[in-house]
Amino acid sequence: MGNFSFLSFVFIVFFSCSTFTLTGAYDPLDPNGNITIKWDIVSWTGDGYNAVVTLYNFQKYRHIQAPGWQLGWTWAKKEVIWNMAGGQATEQGDCSKYKVSLPHCCKKDPTIVDMMPGIPFNQQTTNCCKGGVLSSWVQDPSTAISSFQITVGASGTTNKTVRVPKNFTLKAPGPGYTCGPGKIVTPSKLITQDGRRVTQVLMTWNVTCMYSQFLSQRTPTCCVSLSSFYNDTIISCPTCSCGCQNNASHPGSCVEANNPYLASVVSPAHSNKNSIVPPLVQCTSHMCPVRIHWHVKTNYKEYWRVKVTITNFNYRMNYSGWNLVVQHPNFDNLTEVFSFSYQPITPYSNINDTAMLWGVKFYNDMLMQAGPYGNVQSELLFQKDKSTFTFEKGWAFPRRIYFNGDNCVMPPPDSYPWLPNVSPRPNFSVLTITLTLLSALAFLYTHA
Repeated sequence: MGNFSFLSFVFIVFFSCSTFTLTGAYDPLDPNGNITIKWDIVSWTGDGYNAVVTLYNFQKYRHIQAPGWQLGWTWAKKEVIWNMAGGQATEQGDCSKYKVSLPHCCKKDPTIVDMMPGIPFNQQTTNCCKGGVLSSWVQDPSTAISSFQITVGASGTTNKTVRVPKNFTLKAPGPGYTCGPGKIVTPSKLITQDGRRVTQVLMTWNVTCMYSQFLSQRTPTCCVSLSSFYNDTIISCPTCSCGCQNNASHPGSCVEANNPYLASVVSPAHSNKNSIVPPLVQCTSHMCPVRIHWHVKTNYKEYWRVKVTITNFNYRMNYSGWNLVVQHPNFDNLTEVFSFSYQPITPYSNINDTAMLWGVKFYNDMLMQAGPYGNVQSELLFQKDKSTFTFEKGWAFPRRIYFNGDNCVMPPPDSYPWLPNVSPRPNFSVLTITLTLLSALAFLYTHA
């Protein structure tokens, strides 16, 4: 019985670890990346408090695009939201027990969204009103923060009577983030605009949310194709990288590029940026919404050049603020990047083999939906390191590529374009040459 209990314990521990591994959110390229939610109580009211809630996107290259984040939780007691600025609850809930003035939200589990740009100033607050869009920390730290103010009632009016909400959830805009419990931390300190006075809030708790691609979407969202100047073969994305064509059982899962009914399928109703609509991709062998093509373009004496093209096959999605993360050993000798912004990502301080690329603002930071404008491209110029550089065995191609933080499907390594076969050099020994000459002289002597 004792052995059985021990084995059962080992199995439970192993199963728990395996489950954590599958759904875990650890990213080796961004080990400290997370979204931190800070809840600062700044003043007490008659039946509750006023608070400022701030979302910090500390992820290097993963951002939140339209239709934006949705933050939810479950109240610990019977709290209500009296007023909000810079954000709003998606539902009011049942407020029938209030006779004089109605709260903003009476739901036990409210869901909060950001306000849209252009709302009246008296409804705004600092770092609000971006439609829920958060930039990644590397691309633009100033727009990687979102905030709203909230007035909570029926909650208690002291540090000992207030309870931290439970079951925090973050959708950005779909599932993908797992949030830990709220933890009471040292109260935040605020500095006045003139920098001469520091004030302290009454109470602060933090919530940390981590991203998991497995939770976000069970299937990949992008794939990689390869080509080179020294080989005519174009290595396409692996078949069914993100799914397979299944129009027989699921009509409308994809559409041909030259289909006359394409305009009717992509209706104006699907262009609403505030709603989540299923992707409609162009019919391809890989069925991915996004393809990244890496082309080894030119070879110089001291340099070599690569062309990178990102193509959008999704007819219902514009990718705003997109970014690309590429791993390749020659990034420590990157000389110039054309028409993209660039910053190295070095999770291991002495190894510079990972680059983050993104569009130039107001130029190509928007990857348009599938069609004639649905692609962006750039070229990278590398200096050759004679100790490592080679075109052999696929060395010139990337090891891994991420698009908007999601790992893209790579072709199998044995399919990479290799250098063309070279005819072997003739290998004649001195003995062979000598015997040949002697045979020729003997032949001439006997026939003289």
